Amino acid sequence: MSSIKFPFLHQQIADWRRLVSKCLFLLTCLFFISMQPASAGINDDSYDGNVFVVYAGNGSLVPSKETLAQTLAQNKPAMLAFYVDDSSDCKKYAITISRVQEFYGRAAEIIPIDVDAIQPNKTYNPTEPGYYYSGVVPQVVVFNQSGEVVLNKKGQVPFEEIDDRFREVFDLLPRSESVELKRRSFNEFSSELAK
Repeated sequence: MSSIKFPFLHQQIADWRRLVSKCLFLLTCLFFISMQPASAGINDDSYDGNVFVVYAGNGSLVPSKETLAQTLAQNKPAMLAFYVDDSSDCKKYAITISRVQEFYGRAAEIIPIDVDAIQPNKTYNPTEPGYYYSGVVPQVVVFNQSGEVVLNKKGQVPFEEIDDRFREVFDLLPRSESVELKRRSFNEFSSELAK
């Protein structure tokens, strides 16, 4: 009698395993079907990650190497760039900030400030970014070597306007009298490294 129950028991276990495996397969399929595609976009106000990393391809901007107080104490020109990661305007403007760093990053301190990280105080010192923030993003503030503000504009300030201010700060020729700043191609850069 035990020999009759034993094959029957094997059959029930095999049926049970098939049922469990079919259920797992069905759940796996439902999981993949119900997944939403990634919706990162430069034209929406959703969080996709840090704007400089995702949209400008420049992770060297954040976190900044020095604070505004340290930069001003060293009498070094600086630029504050106020932004938030979930703003389409800031996403579009990130490449301009990256471009400014490309040309002036060695001589001036480019300091991106996530306005969500500014501590809300009633008053700020002139060495704190909150002192210059006007409540709108993006916003750019450029300082000369003396710590004086030479540019404070809201919105997507064109690269050329920032470039003009830095040219004044560094006593460079105006753009109309000098060679236009251009990015190096990859091949030019590689050939210089090979020398």
